[in-house]
Amino acid sequence: MTSPALFKNPVPEVPAVLLDALRLARRVVVFSGAGMSAESGIPIFRDAMHGLWAQFSPHELATPEGWEADPARVWAWYEWRRGLVMRAAPHAGHMALGQLASALSRFAGHDVVVDAVTQNVDDLHERAGVKGVQHLHGSLFAPRCSACGQPAEFAGVPPVEPVASLVPPRCKHCQGFIRPGVVWFGESLPQDAWQRTEALMAQCDVLLVVGTSGVVYPAAGLPAAARQAGKWVAEINPTASELSSHIHLHWQTTAAQGLGSLLQALTTRGTA
Repeated sequence: MTSPALFKNPVPEVPAVLLDALRLARRVVVFSGAGMSAESGIPIFRDAMHGLWAQFSPHELATPEGWEADPARVWAWYEWRRGLVMRAAPHAGHMALGQLASALSRFAGHDVVVDAVTQNVDDLHERAGVKGVQHLHGSLFAPRCSACGQPAEFAGVPPVEPVASLVPPRCKHCQGFIRPGVVWFGESLPQDAWQRTEALMAQCDVLLVVGTSGVVYPAAGLPAAARQAGKWVAEINPTASELSSHIHLHWQTTAAQGLGSLLQALTTRGTA
């Protein structure tokens, strides 16, 4: 049972059409974007380019070419961002997602599987207890060797204040530089995560799209494709996005308030 005190400033009643769709679902996918992380105080990519980082372009900080030109600068940028995430905390929406499967199963009266797919590179879903998250754009917490591709470990704690240069650690296998485990501009999405995501989308009955602008492709094409495949698709976002015209429901609320209130509604209504 979830404590109502966990969720502050509850939004209005959960849309009945959403509850009706979830009551029939056996499998649900929650697809999250930058708006979900922003509520935990993590700036979206371009918002993070302030202060020291305002003098650099995305090409210098988040492309293979930028890495080749100055690995120490790129490593410093991503270590600073990792530090921001480590000091942030999952919000009510993250916590609700971690409990959603059990609440839905009680509400619907049958087992419901909930899968999570995210465009975010942080670990807030996992820290909230969400299992098996598919990270379409990689993760700040999964570094790998830039030469041999082997998974790697961090050399220490990231700096609290941004620094312009930080030499990356070396790979213990080949002595190549360790690079951030994120997908840079110009790189392909990780095929294993993409293929698992496509399979999850094909298997789900309901897709909840939370806090994404719907402009970063190819991930942005997933909700429209799900709708075309006959899935019931709802968007939880405080403003309309590029996806809003391709879905069944746009619920105008934030990730924390929307998912939190949804969990409360499911929990209080119990088994159908």
